[in-house]
Amino acid sequence: MACNQKEVSCACQGSNIKTVALLQLNSNKVKALGTRLVLFEKKMEAADFRKCGKELVDLIANYMENIRQRPVLPDVQPGYMRELLPKEAPEKPERWEDVLKDIERVVMPGMTHWNSPHFHAYFPTGNSYPAMCADMLISALTCIGFTWKSSPACTEMEMVMMDWLGKALQLPEEFLFESNGPGGGVIQGTASEATLVALLAARSRTLVLTKDAKLENLVAYTSDQSHSSVERAALLGAVEIRLLPADEQLSLRGDTLEKAIQEDIAKGKIPFIVVATLGTTNTCAFDNLLELGRICKREKIWLHVDAAYAGSSFICPEFRPFLDGIEYADSFNFNPHKWLLVNFDCSAMWVKNRMEITEAFSVNPTYLKHDKEGQIPDYRHWQIPLGRRFRSLKLWFVLRMYGIEGLRKHIRAQVRLAKEFEKYVESDDRFEIVTPVHLGLVCFRRKGPNSANERLMKRINDRRKIHMTPTIVRDSFILRFAVCSRYTTLEDIDFAWREIQLVSSGMVP
Repeated sequence: MACNQKEVSCACQGSNIKTVALLQLNSNKVKALGTRLVLFEKKMEAADFRKCGKELVDLIANYMENIRQRPVLPDVQPGYMRELLPKEAPEKPERWEDVLKDIERVVMPGMTHWNSPHFHAYFPTGNSYPAMCADMLISALTCIGFTWKSSPACTEMEMVMMDWLGKALQLPEEFLFESNGPGGGVIQGTASEATLVALLAARSRTLVLTKDAKLENLVAYTSDQSHSSVERAALLGAVEIRLLPADEQLSLRGDTLEKAIQEDIAKGKIPFIVVATLGTTNTCAFDNLLELGRICKREKIWLHVDAAYAGSSFICPEFRPFLDGIEYADSFNFNPHKWLLVNFDCSAMWVKNRMEITEAFSVNPTYLKHDKEGQIPDYRHWQIPLGRRFRSLKLWFVLRMYGIEGLRKHIRAQVRLAKEFEKYVESDDRFEIVTPVHLGLVCFRRKGPNSANERLMKRINDRRKIHMTPTIVRDSFILRFAVCSRYTTLEDIDFAWREIQLVSSGMVP
């Protein structure tokens, strides 16, 4: 059928009826062909987006400015949201004003406010206005930078930002692209992904280079204080892992690793990777990187260094010695999205020889090939997923708008606040500091049985004035107090300590 009309076709949900809507160009009348007519209503075009975007930015700014007034923990039960939302999606578009109102009605009651100055659990989650602005741009550009060809700016910005960041950490030049060697950096989603990538690359290298190597006789090593993601990486990689005992300072030492390696070699096993931790999740303890590194170099074992939280602090000269021994590492990772004011997700990983990763992950179908292959990295070969966001824009915005000195100032301020909290604990005979206070984490407990500390922790969190998380180290129940929010002040530290004292004294239920 010939006509001067623009056809728009859509499939009706839940029906086999084919709907064809004809929008007549020269008439206000709409004629329908078929059994049904559907008109598409324009929603959120550029003019609307400008208005709605400004309203959303105002909402975000107000939220951040007044976050101290919100209870840090929600008071809801599992399944609370089903009572607040319809059982089915709306058939017709709803108004933006109603969506905006429902953020407070539906979302905020169930939020744990990680950016609250009363949030002292886990570790910080990076947050800043420059990073938020970058996230907006990332969402708008919508590139999926799996190859250089798919978006050259996405790949090349990441390469430059990883060199910028590597230089700020004073990494050996072998890890930098600008050295023109085989090394380089990549942004992973999380430190867990980085550990898995390193383990799989080390596994591949060993299986290729070691005669008679099989999966069943490979063995990995890490400290019994390392993050659970290390053990999980070995599970996903189908290899054995040994959790080696840390010393009294909760540090994995060279003699412990040496003994384990010799035991396993005698059993016919093949040691292939050591995962060292700088700043453990439990207590912010540091493995002895120099000792471990020398052994790995001698035994030709891959050394991966996980500094997910602590790594940000290494831009400060006074904390850089924690990284001594990094020259022995094959790969290194830390999370700017924890402490460097970059929003999740942004996990920086460097390798000395990128070919050892790309050879382990390379699958090259025709539809992903391009004429510049081999001249510049295709990051899809450096990671588990294929797709990837333009995450380096967040680093670019934050590094430019804060500068390295501004980021050092932020980290130093939070370390000072942790030291102030440590003084409060030491001033009260009822409490004790359990481990040396490194950076922004204080591990302490009330003197006495674990049961008393468990009750104390529960009461503190039940009151929702502050939020902390515990850990168990060598059968001792420990309270972890982390300085997390960029809004935290000395007054917030004082508030938290008074709350802990009140609950501990039995003055509150």
